[in-house]
Amino acid sequence: MPSQTPTKTLSPLRKAVFGLGDHSVNIALSCLSLVYFTFLVTVAGLDPWRAGMIAWLARLVDAVSDPLMGRLSDTIRWKIGRRRPFFLLGMIPLGIFFSLMWTIPFTDQNEMFFFYLLIYIGLALSTTVVSVPYMALIPEMATDYDERTSLNSYRSAAAIMGTMVAAAFFGIAEWLGGGAEAFATTGLAIGIWMILPWPFVYAVSFENEVPTASTRIDLWSSLKGLASHASYVRLCLIYVGGRISMDLLGLAVPLYVTIWLGRSGDVHWVLLSMLAVVILSLPFWLRYSLHQEKHRIFFIGSVWFILCLGVIGVGDPSWPRWTMFLISGLLGIGYAAVDLMPWAMIGEVVDENELNSGHRSQGVYNGVLTFLRKAGGATAYMIAGFALSSAGFDKESEQQSEVVMETIRFLTTAAPALFLALGLIAVRHYPLTRAKHNEVLSALKERREAGLDSSNPS
Repeated sequence: MPSQTPTKTLSPLRKAVFGLGDHSVNIALSCLSLVYFTFLVTVAGLDPWRAGMIAWLARLVDAVSDPLMGRLSDTIRWKIGRRRPFFLLGMIPLGIFFSLMWTIPFTDQNEMFFFYLLIYIGLALSTTVVSVPYMALIPEMATDYDERTSLNSYRSAAAIMGTMVAAAFFGIAEWLGGGAEAFATTGLAIGIWMILPWPFVYAVSFENEVPTASTRIDLWSSLKGLASHASYVRLCLIYVGGRISMDLLGLAVPLYVTIWLGRSGDVHWVLLSMLAVVILSLPFWLRYSLHQEKHRIFFIGSVWFILCLGVIGVGDPSWPRWTMFLISGLLGIGYAAVDLMPWAMIGEVVDENELNSGHRSQGVYNGVLTFLRKAGGATAYMIAGFALSSAGFDKESEQQSEVVMETIRFLTTAAPALFLALGLIAVRHYPLTRAKHNEVLSALKERREAGLDSSNPS
């Protein structure tokens, strides 16, 4: 088994540049959760239930493509690397499909539905090509328990900056005059921006492991191994609970601020207030993680998140304007922990799997988690779409019914809290602690020093 010791120093600059990869990907994913549903319903004029279905139908493709991409990045061998070449292959399609999402070539409901579905699938495949190998590199570039948290903190900060770009989408489009043409122009400009980081990410990233014949197993066997890996299954439940809650909140906040509070001009400022605090709180969570278990930090962040949602739930249009900015900022503290910790925990799960199975399948592990990342957004879409349609949401009406108003408040507060509760249940008694991971690393080191074949763990 080749050594996993990094051959290059993970300097702050290298971490920051590497993080730009998730900045690009998160612009796309955050625009899908923060902006795209509202764009489809209020600008393009697509029925809410159709808009909700688009995301989930595209995720059926992701259910196959994400694990398959992970498997390819585990086994394929080019002269310039295994995972890194996919950055260069996927960056141009990523920008093109993102730009096309914001055009309105049709007005018929069925034609719009199939057009946006195809473009959505194209964007989903493009993000798969770059994001799965990208995330699989993190446990390879950083093997230490705390160094992985540090690298993921830089990645998470860059990703949140991508979310801030998405949050500014509405403001940029309005500044350009609003309407369909302004959205198309904004989409084109941001699509070009999303392409730019990838050559630099390719340059600063590196790979340590070289797969050999003894470490290769088929995709189906890898997936069965995932399903039987208790720590990974629990981590997936933790991640799904947090991911759906964050995506529901991001999708519903524009509607909550615009319709419930009646302050459409504050949408991007509310989102930016929250996201700015997310970035500012990441160093705090990183420092705290040096003395605390990662799963406990997720628990603390989730509880804080739920408490802030409770305050938003009793929010009233009569409240002073600054209160919403304050609450959004406080919410960002919990959001940071919920967003950061699951990805910081995946490396230890991969190490445990290698010890148990003799195979290192981090591409497949990260591929499935990447699918869950997208599926969380799609689930939020579907829940919101069907809830609003059932409540009688009328995109043409300036004054929504009381049922619609309460539905929007539920989607912004109670619904995210319920999914966070799922994560809290899953995180209890999480088995892979810092001490347990040190034992795993020691056992792996002994095996390598003994020269044992990785395919025959003993």
